[in-house]
Amino acid sequence: MVTTNTEIAYNSKIEGEVIVSRMDSIINWIRTNSMWPMPMGLACCAIELMGTASSRFDIARFGAEVMRFSPRQSDCMIVAGTVTYKMASAVRRIYDQMAEPKWVIAMGACASSGGMYRSYATLQGVDHIVPVDVYISGCPPRPEALLDALMKLQAKVRHERSATNLRRA
Repeated sequence: MVTTNTEIAYNSKIEGEVIVSRMDSIINWIRTNSMWPMPMGLACCAIELMGTASSRFDIARFGAEVMRFSPRQSDCMIVAGTVTYKMASAVRRIYDQMAEPKWVIAMGACASSGGMYRSYATLQGVDHIVPVDVYISGCPPRPEALLDALMKLQAKVRHERSATNLRRA
């Protein structure tokens, strides 16, 4: 019995097909499907953030299951909970250490607007110290809301101009 392996040799069906696309589209496709969140769990919203990574909600379907606790390895900060003035400088420092491009999701009423805390110690919205891309309402918001915010952020990233932002060395 003689077997021939034709797949190892030149195959015009495989090598003759070329996919043409814009560089922006390819880079943004990679970015949308491999977001690495930096969880800033500051209060009760952090429990819902942890629940999003569980098997019931499975944030891995969206390419964001790699929660990194190092700002240099993450590109999407999820601020979940109440930001006090004491923590504001730490949140800003961690944001500054993240590599470009970077995005921010404000999770919950406290991160978005200070929530029910109208006191001298509570920052009235994390957007006072870092630029926020997507806001999630609720106290605390459900894991489905975080998944929805992640999909909205992915849609935003999908339409960014990325190739023009590359610097030539």
